[in-house]
Amino acid sequence: MNKESNDFLHPRSRYYGNFTPENLAFNANLQEFAQKITYICSLETGGKISSERAYKEIKALWRQLKSSKKNLGIGEPPPENDSGNTLPE
Repeated sequence: MNKESNDFLHPRSRYYGNFTPENLAFNANLQEFAQKITYICSLETGGKISSERAYKEIKALWRQLKSSKKNLGIGEPPPENDSGNTLPE
């Protein structure tokens, strides 16, 4: 698959939030999640997969995204240094 068709099938939006490597990685995971949800909904709407299968696949994707958020530390307070102060982001 060439770059143009890959960009068409899997578009990525630019990230405008507070930049950290973790936020950028989570944003990429979130965009991939949204793209896969769109595919699953289209397959279910078109009668290619059952509602139950769509639900199970979406639930599995949600668990993966939730795990990604936890592993990347998104939404967690910043770590403290030895003196008890939070480290700058």
